[in-house]
Amino acid sequence: MELRRLGDSGLQVSAVGLGTNNFAGRLHDEAARAVLNEALELGVTFIDTADVYGRGSDEGTGASESQLGRLIAGRRHRFVVATKVGLAMSELPTERGASRRWIVTEIENSLRRLRTDYIDLYQVHTPDPETPIEETLRALDDLVVAGKVRYVGHSNFAAWQIVDADWMARSEHLIRPISAQMHYNLLNRAISAEVVPACAALGIGIIPFFPLESGFLTGKYRAGGTSSGRLAESTRAADVMNAANFARIEGFEAFAAERNHSLLDLAFGWLLSQPIVGPVIASASTPEQVRANVAAAEWRLSPADMASFADL
Repeated sequence: MELRRLGDSGLQVSAVGLGTNNFAGRLHDEAARAVLNEALELGVTFIDTADVYGRGSDEGTGASESQLGRLIAGRRHRFVVATKVGLAMSELPTERGASRRWIVTEIENSLRRLRTDYIDLYQVHTPDPETPIEETLRALDDLVVAGKVRYVGHSNFAAWQIVDADWMARSEHLIRPISAQMHYNLLNRAISAEVVPACAALGIGIIPFFPLESGFLTGKYRAGGTSSGRLAESTRAADVMNAANFARIEGFEAFAAERNHSLLDLAFGWLLSQPIVGPVIASASTPEQVRANVAAAEWRLSPADMASFADL
């Protein structure tokens, strides 16, 4: 497994990351352990979770962190654990956001659930318009000084918010975010216009989520065919499974086939052929899916292929 530096930091992460939004809610401990063990065996050491994951499970919100904590007990040092704070943990307006009060409260909850005394990468899950970014950064800086967090990052920030946070951190001598977790894949390239250039200029690594667009970029869904699966049953189905995207899939498959690769190879390879990209987060429900994702991530497109693909 290739190790990649995350942004201009010294943190090395596996090129493929394991997303745990399926943990607890969809995978019981034994199934999740099988996935995690296979990931570790193949060199996947970057594990991404969030305090809100697990909503809908018997344990409720926070269950993904709790299950992950049980499964990595005794081998915590072998993983780079990333979690997030900011989305609503309950209906209470005080249990969400990126205020100092909530960050210093919720880090303790995440540490307890994960059964660890430190988080490798602590990320603000979404911008908080109610809290000044300086307050958020000072709270995160304090966590780093206290040894509870090693690195910080953010998720779903617009380009101007990424620049604003970096400028504030530099000017106030606070811990700088090293990563931006974003929805980024073959179909969804909106961040290419502003977020990618901003992160490249600032030395911030991009962590793509939904690299397979909930399975759509595996080729399992076909136009006119009987569609079943999580995506087909989700509220996002109409936005993703439309005629225009099915036509694009055909173009992607032809491009990959001409180079003796699959659509799955292209989904990972295109992302990982960009130096700014750190770990590509892919969820998996079975060890077989982990193996398929790791194998697909071996392809790196040439500069000429990257240039020609830009028009697809």
